[in-house]
Amino acid sequence: MMSTVIDVFEERRNLLFAVAYRMLGTAADAEDVVQDAWLRWSAADRSDVAEPTAYLVRIVTNLALDRLRSAQSQRESYIGPWLPEPVLTTPDAGEDVDMAESVSMAMLVVLETLSPLERAVFVLREVFGYSNAEIAEALDRSEASVRQLAHRAREHVQARRPRFQTSREERRLATSRFLEATLGGDINALMEVLAPDVTLWTDGGGKVPAPRRTITGADNVSRWLQGVSARPYVGVAPEHMTFDTIELNGVPGIVIYGPAGPISALTVDVDDAGRVSAIHVVANPDKLRALSLGRRLPF
Repeated sequence: MMSTVIDVFEERRNLLFAVAYRMLGTAADAEDVVQDAWLRWSAADRSDVAEPTAYLVRIVTNLALDRLRSAQSQRESYIGPWLPEPVLTTPDAGEDVDMAESVSMAMLVVLETLSPLERAVFVLREVFGYSNAEIAEALDRSEASVRQLAHRAREHVQARRPRFQTSREERRLATSRFLEATLGGDINALMEVLAPDVTLWTDGGGKVPAPRRTITGADNVSRWLQGVSARPYVGVAPEHMTFDTIELNGVPGIVIYGPAGPISALTVDVDDAGRVSAIHVVANPDKLRALSLGRRLPF
């Protein structure tokens, strides 16, 4: 009997993690929510549960909502820009454009600006295709309320989502050019790769050196990149760093390693001219654990 209970949950674990990660933006919190969901599932009276998937998604969504509400005040006092925790993805997963976009750094940053309820509705409806009726049951809300939340969330996201839709190949080429220009130390080559209005976000969480405000403009961004790439970072000299171009959050990304493991990870957004329009750099060591463990996001 117990093995059946475990099997039912394990068959849905990837889905539950995928929902929780999009709700919370951190792999560690998503794992905690999934574990809490398992404890509730294993202790529940399941005799009247006709649809285990719907039941478990409801548990995970509400647990994530509780955690997100309590996290909001912490994120308001966060030192510097708050960025999601990067996670590994597979190249073939990125072929599903909508699913890949839903977990991109840029999209997760936009989702941070929604209210917790709007975020829950958006994730369940726009990403996982749940109906208003199913979401209303999961959130214990009326269908009319869910429709309003969905409308507000969709308009908010559409107004703030990245302006450019670029192919995977364009992103891959732009990421490679960006890395080559940064490591080459040629500021003119770097300026050619960057869009004039490029924005750099860096998340150090106050735990490692990082700008505490966004940096905008190709000149400012290129000079910061040139400076940071030429000197030691967190005790690691440039010659002891290695760079891995790998799939992160549904797009080609870069992980920078020191001898002890990853020291930062970044992804770029690309405009319709193939230039880098935004750079998201995560260096907070607490947000590099999923990369250290090789945790992959199941779409």
